[in-house]
Amino acid sequence: MIQTRVQWVSGKNFIGVDSSQHSVVLSAEDPGIGVRPSEMLLVALASCTAVDVVGILEKKRKPLSFLEIITTGERDTEPPWPYRKINLHYRMQGKELNESAVEHAINLSQEKYCSVAATLRGVAHITTSYEILPEPL
Repeated sequence: MIQTRVQWVSGKNFIGVDSSQHSVVLSAEDPGIGVRPSEMLLVALASCTAVDVVGILEKKRKPLSFLEIITTGERDTEPPWPYRKINLHYRMQGKELNESAVEHAINLSQEKYCSVAATLRGVAHITTSYEILPEPL
């Protein structure tokens, strides 16, 4: 069993602590002092798939020199404002990258390995896109 905790700091500001005692500042204030909890969900999704994609491409001997995932989400306009559509746009570089390897890595992450995607899948429609950036000369 995994256990995390959230401690209230003041106003709508909190400190979240994971099971390894790493912390993150969260805030529902505008402007806040931390990440909005609902946006942390998008960060968690992108982070989860990033770990998978990096590892899968390394195993394929297609190491990355750069990876950025831009996540966009569309939410319902009424409470509780769940995300209904999420897109993950992968921007990456690597000397040996090709479309086949990138698509395979993203699909494996989304369909098999990413626990955050598996959790969200029943509520939000998750789509992906990618671009392979040229390596600098």
